Amino acid sequence: MSCEPLLSTRNLKTWFPVKKGVFARTVGYVRAVDDVSIDIFNGETLGVVGESGCGKSTLARTILKLEKARSGSILINGKDLLSLHGSELKEFRRSVQVVFQNPHASLNPRHTVLELITEAMLAYGLTTRETRHADAGKLLNDVGMPDDVLDRYPHEFSGGQRQRISIARALSLSPKLLICDEAVSALDLSVRAQVLNLLEELKQKRNLSYLFITHDIGVVEHISDRIAVMYLGKIVETGTTATVLETPAHPYTRLLIRAVPRIGTPLPADDSAPIEVSQTKMITGCPFAPRCPLADDNCRTNTPPLEDLESTKHQCACFKANVTK
Repeated sequence: MSCEPLLSTRNLKTWFPVKKGVFARTVGYVRAVDDVSIDIFNGETLGVVGESGCGKSTLARTILKLEKARSGSILINGKDLLSLHGSELKEFRRSVQVVFQNPHASLNPRHTVLELITEAMLAYGLTTRETRHADAGKLLNDVGMPDDVLDRYPHEFSGGQRQRISIARALSLSPKLLICDEAVSALDLSVRAQVLNLLEELKQKRNLSYLFITHDIGVVEHISDRIAVMYLGKIVETGTTATVLETPAHPYTRLLIRAVPRIGTPLPADDSAPIEVSQTKMITGCPFAPRCPLADDNCRTNTPPLEDLESTKHQCACFKANVTK
């Protein structure tokens, strides 16, 4: 693994204005991504995990320049993505590709499999009208699909097959980084395991790096080298997969781990009333304090920094990190 990260974000913020009234005045902001710094190295999988609405997908869309960053930086091979234009931005589009959550919506129903896979390749001059059948067939074989389906349409396939086609399309430009945004959450459990194993094989075969986004911490346990736990737009804990899962320091991480069903283990009882948390209000102190059983006045007043614990590979944003046994 290279010492220099393939992609880095520093203090990245993506806020969406909330408008009200006849004149649509801005009355607040949804802080979907709020001061996020992450690194992804060559050949590494970083899993970003958190419940729905925590900002995971917005982080991915901001990195892809599908959402506009409010501030911060996104570095790809040392270049600030937010300042790229023209040919440099086009080259970035080739080096970073995405697999979306819903293959039913992400594949154009009017295009054949051949058109879906080779459209970008033709735009970048990586294939020709004469060779695109053979090139698309090789990509389909790489993802475990036969090459005799090139003239068929997305509706003729199952959900798992459609996601394999989506992966083939993402690989068509030979990217260095693949962003998987809930790429297996819409699949059956057996198919999910097959796709995860496929992604692992492709990672080794093509020397890929992954930004793997999911709400299921059990999935990142299977595929990730490092984990970043996200809550209300912030990274609250990060470290190697083994460290975070075996010795979780943040109460929210422990909550996510407890939510994973285990064979022979009853689901934990939760008698607490649901707490409504809004990203449009300015949160004073720790964002998890309203739901945390360990929170005190210090937690509700001051924001804990993301800092090293006993291991330099394990960071946590919690004043109670050393006492959350």
